[in-house]
Amino acid sequence: MLFPAKHAMAERDTLEARTMRQVALRIVPFLTICYFISFVDRVNLGFAALQMIGDLRLSATVFGLGGGLFFVSYFLCEVPSNLLLEKFGARRWIARIMITWGFLAGAMALVKGPHSFYAIRLLLGAAEAGFFPGVILYLSYWFPAEYRARIIGWFTVAIPVSSFLGSPISAALLGINGWRGLRGWQWMFILEGAPAVLLGLACLVVLSDRPADAKWLAADRRNWLVSKLDAEARRARPVGRLSVWQILWNKQVLALSVVLAGSTAVSSGLQLWQPQIIKSYGLTNLQTGLLNSIPFALAAMIMVWWGARSDQSGERIWHASVPLMLTAFSLAAALLFDSLFSTIVILCLAVIGIYAGKGPVWAVSTEFLSTSTAAAGLAQINALSNLAGFGTIYLVGFIKDATGRFSLALLPLVALAGAAALTMLLIGRAEMPGAIPDDKAAVASR
Repeated sequence: MLFPAKHAMAERDTLEARTMRQVALRIVPFLTICYFISFVDRVNLGFAALQMIGDLRLSATVFGLGGGLFFVSYFLCEVPSNLLLEKFGARRWIARIMITWGFLAGAMALVKGPHSFYAIRLLLGAAEAGFFPGVILYLSYWFPAEYRARIIGWFTVAIPVSSFLGSPISAALLGINGWRGLRGWQWMFILEGAPAVLLGLACLVVLSDRPADAKWLAADRRNWLVSKLDAEARRARPVGRLSVWQILWNKQVLALSVVLAGSTAVSSGLQLWQPQIIKSYGLTNLQTGLLNSIPFALAAMIMVWWGARSDQSGERIWHASVPLMLTAFSLAAALLFDSLFSTIVILCLAVIGIYAGKGPVWAVSTEFLSTSTAAAGLAQINALSNLAGFGTIYLVGFIKDATGRFSLALLPLVALAGAAALTMLLIGRAEMPGAIPDDKAAVASR
């Protein structure tokens, strides 16, 4: 639920409830679908690998390097992309991101060997950079702080749902093998890249840049929302003229980047390698796709409930750190258990932990950053956390080649999730303030 159940009857006829319900229904489902397609295009490489590695004769190390290079260009373009979003407006910039990544996702069908694989993955990362932090920034334009964990939870549910629905779909598309001379993995990239282009065009119609521009909101609702968000911005700690450099290297921004890395980078590592881990037990592509979807189905349900629980209680730190602890301990258990059943249970617990904490962590981030620092700060947090995804994806492949065991290859993910949980607890102990401090404090914090 977007609103606490115990207040639902009382709020039904209030201006706030009607306004927030209309805004949520207009924006959140559409952006969730966009993010769903984004993640299908990002993680379908894991299923393409079931044919692609053999066709192109790629080692696990080469595949891990190519998969991880996406996050290098993603990192380099993330902050500039979010700053350009503020300059050109969210509607146009989100549309641009989706259209370019859709074409490049389809272009993965053109890969012929390691070098073209590396090149297109780099271009794809640059094209998609800025989408997630841009949408998080965009949601902060529309939703007051007390709604954000559950709203972000609803939006980010697209990540596990993309793997839940995308796994069997991608596995099935691999069966379109030989039609018009293309392999199944090539058709999968083409058919799963096209929706991003269409949704990018739809952004120009569906989205409005700010509440003040929303002609689809009645005047009283629009005025209430603008006033509410303006009042919230004025209550935040005043911010001086901070440079982008000061924002990017503020110690709290860096700490939140470590926390997000424990979720985002671990997620990236699992999403790319999980299909191969499951198939290593001798399963067919379709069986692999169906089993791969189970952890994400459970995570999708739990992350929405967990985000709403965080909003209702007002507690963020433990709601963010406990799921990360669950991920670390469950993946470490892969060293002790090696059956297919135990592997699926381990993956279920790990994936639940990854996604349950996303809403609370992003809520902490948006509450911490003031209006004038949000664009650069959110982009930096997301960029650094995704850059760690390069390391996790590459290391899993490298360790798998070196040892022949996926259980040992998962140890970098264990370490990162554990470090993220500890960092979140330290943030809570330090009682992080509600906004980036002014110039002098910002300089001191570095």
